[in-house]
Amino acid sequence: MRSFLAFVFVLLLSASPSNADDNLSLDGVFRQGGYAIGVAPAGSRVQFDDIEVTVGEDGRFLIGFHRDEPPEVMLVISTPDGASRQYQLAIEQREYDIQYIDGLPQNSVTPPQSVLDRISADASQVRAARAVNSVETWFDRGWIWPVQGRITGVFGSQRVLNGEPRQPHYGIDIAAPAGTQVVAPSDGVVTLVHPDMYYSGGTMMIDHGRGLASTFLHMLSISVAEGDFVRQGDPIGTVGSTGRSTGPHLDWRINWFSRRLDAAFFVPEMPQ
Repeated sequence: MRSFLAFVFVLLLSASPSNADDNLSLDGVFRQGGYAIGVAPAGSRVQFDDIEVTVGEDGRFLIGFHRDEPPEVMLVISTPDGASRQYQLAIEQREYDIQYIDGLPQNSVTPPQSVLDRISADASQVRAARAVNSVETWFDRGWIWPVQGRITGVFGSQRVLNGEPRQPHYGIDIAAPAGTQVVAPSDGVVTLVHPDMYYSGGTMMIDHGRGLASTFLHMLSISVAEGDFVRQGDPIGTVGSTGRSTGPHLDWRINWFSRRLDAAFFVPEMPQ
């Protein structure tokens, strides 16, 4: 994991800095698309926004910050002695690349109903896989790039077509020849395999534990099945250009439940 984990969180209400240090440690990338790993007293309950966070027997927990996370978010720790403390976390805001494209045929901007139905069915399967909340911490293995190549798309960019904002790009696009092997970036269990989703083509997901999951899009082939346990570096498929793609590449995404994280915060710089 990247090690620029030295941001400060701001305390609210009656918790003083010294008391907070006795009850909570929290290190992470406190930026939109970032994440943090904390340790609370064993037996504590942790609430982040609307999510009841899984806490291990050792008090460790993980939270993630969405692409559009507001400047301040609230973390609530309820300890076994009945005390409850609120922590206000300062989230660094980012500027994203926004492209405005006008004059497109409207049917290329808004798909017909039959396509919208297919897109909705695809999204339902992805949401179900993202909802998996295992107690495991397979992400402790650390992270490697699933494939190496030229980065052609970055997290957070967005297009506005004929004045209509489209979904932001939540992944990292890595260009590589079709058929290039893709490997698991960390340990985990395969939760989704689909050969042909409308937008993303060959699509698979790996649960890394505690709501943290990787998604791999536009794959030519997938060599694992749902339920398989994979270790970091295991082959999982090959690079393709399936779905709505203009050339062979891997679109790699990381989620914490429904929050979209920036995969670049998990791995070292791409080797040249």
